[in-house]
Parts: sequence; structure tokens; C-alpha cells
Amino acid sequence: MKSTKLFARTAGLGLAAALAVTLAACGSSGGGGTGNTGNAGNTGNPAPATTGGGAPGQSAAGTGLPSGKPGEGKPPIVMGDKNFAEEYILGELYSQALEAKGYKVTLKGNIGSSATIDKALTSGKIQMYPEYTGVIYTELAKLGDRPKSAEATYQGAKKWEEQRGFAVLNPTPFQDADGMATLKPFAQQHGLKTIGDLKKLGPFTYGGPPENKTRYQGVVGLKQAYGLTKIEFKPLSIGAQYQALDQHQVDTIAIFTTDGQLASGKYAVLKDTKGIFGYQQVVPVVKKSLIQSEGPAFSQILNAVSASLTTDAIVAMNKAVQIDQQDPAKVAHAFLQANGFLS
Repeated sequence: MKSTKLFARTAGLGLAAALAVTLAACGSSGGGGTGNTGNAGNTGNPAPATTGGGAPGQSAAGTGLPSGKPGEGKPPIVMGDKNFAEEYILGELYSQALEAKGYKVTLKGNIGSSATIDKALTSGKIQMYPEYTGVIYTELAKLGDRPKSAEATYQGAKKWEEQRGFAVLNPTPFQDADGMATLKPFAQQHGLKTIGDLKKLGPFTYGGPPENKTRYQGVVGLKQAYGLTKIEFKPLSIGAQYQALDQHQVDTIAIFTTDGQLASGKYAVLKDTKGIFGYQQVVPVVKKSLIQSEGPAFSQILNAVSASLTTDAIVAMNKAVQIDQQDPAKVAHAFLQANGFLS
């Protein structure tokens, strides 16, 4: 185990102090979606070996980072990110860490959905962006089956991207998957720890985005995999489900497992023992030729940033942006500075 600071809430951000978070050196898990939230999403699978250029022996002592300014004189990089808060944070984290080591990065933010940003990647408008392994596997590659682990999801996404000329670097410890939650007192009252425990309730209400009524990662999967046939679905817009739950308009809600709201401690995330919500770790998807032109330190820096992103860390940063309305660039800068990426 190694310890890493979360992000220092600096005076400029009005943040009180740096938090200490325990980071498993080899832990891995993942997530994705459109609004994005926070679960105890570590699957326990070992992180895949460094891909796309690990450069052992080049790192500064204890940091996993190369020393000096290896990016100076290298070709400029065009990076993109998708259209929600967590992606804005991720884009800033990766780009600022590279810039600190001398790389020239243009960050094109808020490009759009996975389908939209994938077109930007394949058309050459951007050269890399952060994506979720399950999104690659299911939505982009449309591989059809449902992988049984985070590792299988990662390997399937990696193989598909490589066939197209792109590399998938190491995954984050956190995953941002769909999930299901309720209020902690309600969970304690009814003995709810897993989704399967909801059978104890008999009829119950479930609030989520309208599309969840017909998705396997929603009502369909809850009925087929868990036998929850007495579920009453109530369509709610993303973000509104927390207020509905707080006001007892529904018993359970659909979440993303790194939602900033989960940092409040008010909610119990029910364990998905059947794996209907899949595995969603973040990975940088990078044009292979860019990895070659930028040198081994490029991948080493990106992998080091990914390794630092635990569930606690990303939930705290999401809360700062989603709930506290902080600037993603400043939040990312504070995290990187607290964890030695900018020195």
C-alpha cells in the first residue's frame, strides 16, 4: 500500500486542508456514462502492465514520474474530453501533468458524447482523450457480450482500439459505472447491502433517467438478473434523482458511482453482485503514432496520473466541481500539486 494526498483545497479555492487517502499500489476498477458519480468501485483486479511505453528507470525516486522536462522539443499534442464534469477534470489532470514536464498540449474540452468524440479522434481532430473501458467495449466496439470482470473489459477495449491504430494506456483504480443507491437509514432499516436484498421489500420504487426503463443496465437487468419483478420505475432527469430520494418520492435511484453527491455520506450504494452495471475504468486512448513521437516519458506520466485516481479522490474532485461549483482546471491543479505532479 502507498499513501497519496487527495487534493489540497488552497486558499484561492477556499479549501481547508489536504486529505489523506490510502491508495492500493496495484488496485484497479473503472466507470463511465454521462453525468458520473462514486461507488466503492475497486474490483480487486491487478492493473495491467504498463502499456505504450513504461520507461522503467526513468522515473524520479518514489513518484513514478520522469525527472526533468522530457517533453521539451517534442511535437505538440491535441487532447479532447467529453461533455460532463468528470471528463473536464480528467482532461485537465492529464494535460496539466504533461505540461508540467515540458509537453505542449492543446485541450479541446466539452467535445460531446462518446460517439462524437470518437469521430473527432478517428478523423484526426484530436490525438487522445480519456474514455471508459465499458463504453469502448459496449457502445463503441459494440462487442455484444457482457464481460465478467474489469480485466476482461479492459483487454477487450484495448484489443479493439489497437486494431484501429490507437493505444489504451493503464486504467484508473476507480471506476465510474452505473449503480443503485438508497438513503442510509432506509438501507439499515431493511437490511439492504446488495441489489439482491431489494427482494425483501416486495414492491418498491426506482427513479432514474427515462432510458433506464428499457436498458439492461436499468429495469431490464434488475428484472432479469435479480428477479426484481415488483419494481415500479419513475423517470427522472440526471441529477434530479437525489432530490427525489431525499424527499422520499422514490425508494431507490440510479446513480453513477463517482457522483459528487455521494461524498455527503447520506447514501448507501447497493453492491451489484450480478455485474449488470459492468466495469468502467478510465483509460487514456491515444493515437499510436503520438506515443512514438512523444517518447516513453509521455506514457509514463499519463499512467502515473491514472494510478493516483482512487474512488475517494475522483468523488472529492467531482464534488468540488459539481456541488461546490469550483473550476475544473483549478481543482485538477490543486490535486496534481498536492500529489507531486507539478514539482
